[in-house]
Amino acid sequence: MTMKTSITSGQKKQYLRFVEDAAERALAEAGPDKDGLQQLISKGGEFQTDIVASIKKLSVSSKFADEEVKSSYAYPSGYKLKGLTEQINILRQLFPGVGYSDPDLHEKAVTGKLALPENAEGWFAIPRWEKFAPTYGEAVQVVLAKLGSTRPFHNYCEGQLGPDWLRQREKTVKMFQMLGNQQKGDILIAPAQFGLLHRGRSARRAREVFKTNEFGLGSFAIACMLLTHKERLVQWEQLHIDCAGDEYAPDADGRFSVAPCFYWRGGLRFFASWYDFAGAYFGAVSGFFPQ
Repeated sequence: MTMKTSITSGQKKQYLRFVEDAAERALAEAGPDKDGLQQLISKGGEFQTDIVASIKKLSVSSKFADEEVKSSYAYPSGYKLKGLTEQINILRQLFPGVGYSDPDLHEKAVTGKLALPENAEGWFAIPRWEKFAPTYGEAVQVVLAKLGSTRPFHNYCEGQLGPDWLRQREKTVKMFQMLGNQQKGDILIAPAQFGLLHRGRSARRAREVFKTNEFGLGSFAIACMLLTHKERLVQWEQLHIDCAGDEYAPDADGRFSVAPCFYWRGGLRFFASWYDFAGAYFGAVSGFFPQ
C-alpha cells in the first residue's frame, strides 16, 4: 500500500485565493463582452482542461528539463525486492557486529500498517554509515570492498573517497538524520525506489524534480541495497544507477561537478560521471521520508 503526500490545508487555501485572484485579473485584462463571456462559459469543459494542463505543467520544475531523454530500460528480469527480514539477515551476515532495525517500525512495515509513500517501490534496510567508519568516505570504502568480495567488481575511485572528493548532498544528510532520530537500532528502514522512477534523467534533473519528502540516495546506501539485492545489476542491457545523493569532485579541487554511479560491464563498476549527463540507461535511486 502506498500513500500519496497530501497537500496541506494552508496550501489549499492559498491556492484557492490565487485562482480567484487570477480569474479576476484574467477577466479584467481580457475584457470580454457579454457574448464573449457567454462563449467562454459554453466551453467550460475545454477551459477546465486547459487549467488542469497548466497546473500539471507548472507544478513540476522546468529547470534542467533538457537533461531528460526517453527511456525504456528497466530492471533485470531476475530482480525482485526482498523482504525486510531477509535484507537485514544478509547485512548482519556480511557485517558481523551490526545490530537490528527498530522492532516497532519493522513490524508496521512488514504487516502493511505503515503505508509506503507515493512512488516508493518498497522498504529497504540501510545501516547507519556511522556504524562502519569515522567518516562517510571510509564507510563507503568498507561497503564497496564487501561488494568486491561478493561479485566481479572494479572501483574506479579507489583511494579517492575522502572528503575532498566525495560528500553527501545537504538534503540527503538532513533526511537521514530525521530517519535516524525516529528509529532505534543500527539498521534504518527506508522507503525507496531503485532508479526506475527517474530513468533517462541526469542526476541534476532528478534532484530538481524530487518531491518534498524525496531525496537522493548515495554510494553507501545504494551499495548496501546492492549487497542485499545482487540481482539488481547483472548485465549491460538494463537500467544502471546514478547516486544522486552524493557529489564528487574528480580533481579534489572543490568543484563537485560529477555524481557517483554503479553500472555493469563484465562485472559491477563504481565510477563518477557528469551530473548533467542524461542517459537512457541510467536512473537515480531515491529514498522517501515516510508519513
